[in-house]
Amino acid sequence: MPLPGFSLPYPLPREAMPRHVAMIMDGNGRWAKQKGRPRVYGHKCGAERVREIVEQSGQWGIEVLTLYAFSDENWGRPTEEVSVIMKLIEHYLGKEREELNRKNVRFQIIGDIARLSPALQRLLEETKRFLAGNTGLILNVAISYGGRAEITRATQALAHKIARGEIKPEDITSDLISQHLDTAGLPDPDLVIRTSGEMRISNFLLWQSAYSEFHFSSVMWPEFTREEFASALRHYSSRERRFGLVSNHDNGRLQDMSPC
Repeated sequence: MPLPGFSLPYPLPREAMPRHVAMIMDGNGRWAKQKGRPRVYGHKCGAERVREIVEQSGQWGIEVLTLYAFSDENWGRPTEEVSVIMKLIEHYLGKEREELNRKNVRFQIIGDIARLSPALQRLLEETKRFLAGNTGLILNVAISYGGRAEITRATQALAHKIARGEIKPEDITSDLISQHLDTAGLPDPDLVIRTSGEMRISNFLLWQSAYSEFHFSSVMWPEFTREEFASALRHYSSRERRFGLVSNHDNGRLQDMSPC
C-alpha cells in the first residue's frame, strides 16, 4: 500500500516505512542569514516546518517522531536566541495542542527539563497528560537534551540501585541500560535525518542510534518540505539493514575458501 496523503513517483509500501524517525532540525540560523534576516527569524520559520512534518509522519504511519528541539550545548547561545526558542516551543504547544489531539498524537519529552523555566515545565507536563490517551504518532521532543548526559543519568541511576542492594553489577545488561534512558519504552530510531548539510550527530541519541540508518540532507530545516522527507524515506527503504549480521545474499558464499 503506497504512502497516503502524498503522491510519490515511486510509492513506498507501508512495510518499508521506519517505525521511528529521529530528526536533527539544523540550519535555521544560517538559512535566515542567507536571506539577510536575524537568526530568530529562522527559528520562527523552522517552527512552522515542524507542523507539516508532524502531520505527514502521522499520515504515513510512522510510529515515533523524535525532534531535536534544543540541546544541552544550545544553552551557550546568545540569551536572546535561547529566549526566542523557548517562547516558540511554548507558542507551538499552546497553539497546536488541540490540533495534535484531533490527529490522535501522543506527546513525550526527553532531556533535562529541570533546566527549563517552571512555566515551560508545567506546559510540557500538561501537554503530555492532555495527549496521553491518544494512540497514534508519538511526538517525542528532545529539549535540553544531550546523549552523553542521558547515559550519565542512566549510569547514576543504576549505581544507586547497586548501592541500595537492589541489583548486582553483573545484572547490568544493554537492555537494563536502555530501560533507564529517557527513551525507555520506545523503539530505537530506524532512521536519523539531519538537515543543513552537516554530517555529524551532535550528541543526539548516542546509545539508541547504534544501528540506525542516517540521511544527511543539504536542505536547511526551514526548507525541509514533505518532498524532501519522502526522498529520505525512499532512500531508507532501499537499504538492507543487517545489524552486524551477514547479508542474506552472501550466505551461499560463506564456504568459499579459495586463495585471495
